[in-house]
Amino acid sequence: MLVVTSERIAGHQVKETLGECFGVVVRSRGIGGNIMAGLRSIVGGEIHEYTRMLEDARKQAIDRLVSNAGVMGANAIIMMRFDSSEIGQSMSEIVAYGTAVVIEKAPEGARAP
Repeated sequence: MLVVTSERIAGHQVKETLGECFGVVVRSRGIGGNIMAGLRSIVGGEIHEYTRMLEDARKQAIDRLVSNAGVMGANAIIMMRFDSSEIGQSMSEIVAYGTAVVIEKAPEGARAP
């Protein structure tokens, strides 16, 4: 499935807009990770434990987004975005969302509207 942050996909046209789709992940760092991250925050710099956690959560949110769009009958997602927030002091919510669409190759010589 093609996932893009743009409104249009070069060489394709949207045949049907199916609606909003999303993938949600809530992650919590374990006590050990929180302690290590806390110690690193004293020194400053990147906190690798949280970076890895958020990268993994974004990948999982995209996987869920793609799955949701597939169930809707989409073959592409346009205008994909991420949102994130904290839940309490130890949990992060990551949401990947966009518009599920059915696309097809544009006829030769056709221009996008």
